[in-house]
Amino acid sequence: MPYVYLFTAIAAELIGTSLMKATEGFTRLWPTAACLIAYGASFVLLSQAVKGIPVGMAYAIWSGVGTAAIVAIGAVYLGEPVTAAKVAGISLIIAGVVMLNLNSGTAH
Repeated sequence: MPYVYLFTAIAAELIGTSLMKATEGFTRLWPTAACLIAYGASFVLLSQAVKGIPVGMAYAIWSGVGTAAIVAIGAVYLGEPVTAAKVAGISLIIAGVVMLNLNSGTAH
């Protein structure tokens, strides 16, 4: 169940981040409200996830997957350019999350 909370937290964070441009600097009421609600839900869900997943691991997955996904969303829906540097950076983030997961049970 903790991973369900974690991936739902990631989805909520992606919604909040995707709405950020629509808030126009938090000057538009409804996009701002939706953005803040999404971020609030994300943190509540993340706090539930860390009850069963180590904090460092949960945060690495939450931030890494969220970062990679928002770059993809930006490229597909917001017309942001995909550069070699972005691809390399996302690859390093994913590699880091994988390394953390592979080594999570080796040290206590």
